[in-house]
Amino acid sequence: MKLRNLIDSINYTELVNVENMSDEIMGISYNSKKTRPNDIFICLTGEHVDGHEYAEEAFANGASACIVERRLNLDMPQIVVDDTSEMIAQVSDLIYNSPSQKLNIIGVTGTNGKTTVTHLIQKLFEANDQQCALIGTLGHKFFSGDTYHDAKHTTPQAPELQELLYEINEKCIKNVVMEVSSHALAQHRVDYCDFNGAVFTNLTQDHLDFHITMSNYFKAKALLFENLVAGDFAVINADDEYASKFLDVISPTVSTYTYGINMPADVRAEEVKFNNDGASFVCSIKDKKYNVKLKMNGMFSVYNVLAALTTALALDMDIEKSIKTMEENGGVAGRFEVVITKPTVIVDYAHTPDGLANVLKTARDITPSDGKLICLFGCGGDRDATKRPKMGAIAEELADKVIITSDNPRSEDPQQIITDILAGLKRVNDVIVEPDRELAIKEAHKIAQPNDVVLIAGKGHEDYQILANETIHFDDREKVREIFV
Repeated sequence: MKLRNLIDSINYTELVNVENMSDEIMGISYNSKKTRPNDIFICLTGEHVDGHEYAEEAFANGASACIVERRLNLDMPQIVVDDTSEMIAQVSDLIYNSPSQKLNIIGVTGTNGKTTVTHLIQKLFEANDQQCALIGTLGHKFFSGDTYHDAKHTTPQAPELQELLYEINEKCIKNVVMEVSSHALAQHRVDYCDFNGAVFTNLTQDHLDFHITMSNYFKAKALLFENLVAGDFAVINADDEYASKFLDVISPTVSTYTYGINMPADVRAEEVKFNNDGASFVCSIKDKKYNVKLKMNGMFSVYNVLAALTTALALDMDIEKSIKTMEENGGVAGRFEVVITKPTVIVDYAHTPDGLANVLKTARDITPSDGKLICLFGCGGDRDATKRPKMGAIAEELADKVIITSDNPRSEDPQQIITDILAGLKRVNDVIVEPDRELAIKEAHKIAQPNDVVLIAGKGHEDYQILANETIHFDDREKVREIFV
């Protein structure tokens, strides 16, 4: 688009060195090293990096203009705005010609369950002969059989997101299901993204290093629902303690659906049972009852399926076909994934207190009476430290044996993270501590008997480990297959 058209479409406080507004803007960049000719460069100000310091490099790499929060002493076109972090989403939307308005986009948010729910919803669309793209923690896929394309964030930054939505539309795919993180909402990554539906899974402690309080965390998540308009729909977990708060922020013009097990809801699971093969329950939908038998296990899996089925109800999909689709699904990589048996070794992404408690309870359900439940986990560095002792206490309470190790320590001292975890335990002497994650898995192998269940939590699908300034290849599933032989 022409620079003139872009300038006419946004609010700015000042224009600097903008004489030739007929220049063509071909793309958008916020990383000077990746800036291409005719990009517009946006100077973002973050915790550690100020993009204004890299505007000159971006200009040298071919940027046509830059968007700044303050005038720079550079002979290049500058558009001065109040907040570049808010402006980047609008500019991205403009450059890619508002692709979200041409798509049916469903956003899924919550502390736990987002990845599984988005995959289930994608399956539901495809069962109804509608192609659906997926965007989330594992990357993005244009259809369920597609390989994952890498993603740096659960929800991409605004330029990458709008470019991806543009590509999805160009492929004539009209449905998109997307994980929407609290960071993405708070950092304006999904501003100007037109959601047609929103799904809430649950809200428990996580990311307080960023949000500071649960109130702020809720407010970030609630933005997804506040922005829904007439004709859109919302799906809410009625059993979650924040359910009423989410319902309160939704416009009465938005169609609202609820699901749950304990509270009255539009879609409800009754007579929930578990065995080694999975979960079963009676699903009550619009006064009709359906028997459901899942290949997935655990109460969290029941909730995830309820969220997907409620979305199917909101989309007016055939319920019996939707239930059959749920029954045929085998789960998502790194989510309660049984890697080997004898002993049973499970890898899961659980990295929050609630998430760890849920998977441990499910693991206990499949642990034989003569077997032990062994839990191996760590906590990420440079993240909410207050959850570390809580997770330690949960592991001690719900597992028979606890092994504490490193997750992604990042810039923190791994031993300090482990010390924080140990602060929540009452019987520290009973715990195995091994900071090296591979050696910790070997410790689990040494003590595990054939009837035991070993839960390795925290990293799930991740195939890397972040150690200080180094990122190494590390996949829990690969290590389990190597060690448990």
